[in-house]
Amino acid sequence: MGIQADDIRFGHDALSQYLADPQDTFYVKSPKSFLGVSGLKEQQIAFFEDLVCAMMVNIKACAELSINKELQDTVIGRPINFLGRDGDESNRQAQAILHRAAKRAGFRHVEFQYEPVAAGLEYEASLIQDKTVLVVDIGGGTTDCSLIKMGPSWVGKQDRTNSLLAHSGRRIGGNDLDIFTAFKQFMPLFGLGTQNSLGLDYPVTQFWNPVAINDVQAQREFYQTKNRNQLLHMKKEALNPEKLDRLLELYDCTLGHSIVRQAEQAKIALATENTHSSQIALSKEYLDISLSAQELASAIAVPTAKIQALVQEAMTQGQIVPDVVFMTGGSAHSPILRNAISSVIPDVPIVNGDNFGSVAAGLARWSKIVFS
Repeated sequence: MGIQADDIRFGHDALSQYLADPQDTFYVKSPKSFLGVSGLKEQQIAFFEDLVCAMMVNIKACAELSINKELQDTVIGRPINFLGRDGDESNRQAQAILHRAAKRAGFRHVEFQYEPVAAGLEYEASLIQDKTVLVVDIGGGTTDCSLIKMGPSWVGKQDRTNSLLAHSGRRIGGNDLDIFTAFKQFMPLFGLGTQNSLGLDYPVTQFWNPVAINDVQAQREFYQTKNRNQLLHMKKEALNPEKLDRLLELYDCTLGHSIVRQAEQAKIALATENTHSSQIALSKEYLDISLSAQELASAIAVPTAKIQALVQEAMTQGQIVPDVVFMTGGSAHSPILRNAISSVIPDVPIVNGDNFGSVAAGLARWSKIVFS
């Protein structure tokens, strides 16, 4: 059965509906992250295409209502690399899904542009002299870096081949920061780090999988029926059975997204505060979790290091140190990530634009060039 229009919500409305009824709602955060997954069956590819098409239909309808005009052309932003272990083949699969979905949504002419390049185009409009810019776009599902020559000499040119010096990117983004925070700081209250009566640790996957909301296989493994029996067995042998009770409630009420949402709110708050207190409501208790900026930095150390590696990779490819770093994306305001990037390229200034709008604004500029 295909997706019905009345059954789907978008944006904050979708999140609100899911959090209100997690057991009977299927929620996908950053669906673009899944498009290049290796080994997808035809039925799964068709599902994601339907989902993306529904999103595009919604965006197209809202835009046409706003300008009172039919839209036939679109430029779609894409990450440097989609999720997938098959490299170029995964990227081709993901872009093909997006292209077919856009055609089905009613767009006649479809173009693509790298998201960091698009974000750079918006920043370029503010330059009064040519510069070499490292664009670091930390999105929800991916982080992408592009090393680009920018400035008045390049504005308005459709052929930017000689200005694009290097690209790097991988599926590591804001969602991963939230997941690692939830795992490291929240899941100990659900049994992570506890032992059974024999003094043996429980499998880490039982605490990672429920919050790994961007991993289809991890979610499937945790929420399958036979795993509940395993959780009951774990509780029976636990030295701290009350924590395993919480894990069972997480399973029964599908609370993984809710926990990651609380971690996300903590991450946002700690961008400007030194400490933040989160509260998770369970059936019989409220869990208060206090988190400091230092603890957050420790929790997200692994994804932070991967973002640093992408910055270094782009500079190694381009064999040049940029004049400026332009950071954008939902997590670009994080002082932890800014300091991490500064440690890779010290003495290079870091600037921010519209963290949530730079890519879209740049895509609009590119559409004016390619469709004029």
